[in-house]
Amino acid sequence: MKKFNTDAEKFSLVRREAIYTGLALAGLIIFWLIAGFGTASSDVKIFHLPLWAVLGTVGVWFVAILISAILSKVLFKDVDLGGDDDD
Repeated sequence: MKKFNTDAEKFSLVRREAIYTGLALAGLIIFWLIAGFGTASSDVKIFHLPLWAVLGTVGVWFVAILISAILSKVLFKDVDLGGDDDD
């Protein structure tokens, strides 16, 4: 595990994580648009619900959980940001 010693290294990591989190959000919004609106003309039903309703709600949750798991395992690092009030 890489140790981040300077504040610049720590904040660079925080900035990188924030950028990837924003990109993940943009990807999730695109998935929601495609899954919800893109499948609206489909006649496929899941548990008597239209495909767009299932993909636009439950599908988005599953994709969000998957993205979060990938980000936390691959990208996010546990870094002590310091502070004087941490005892």
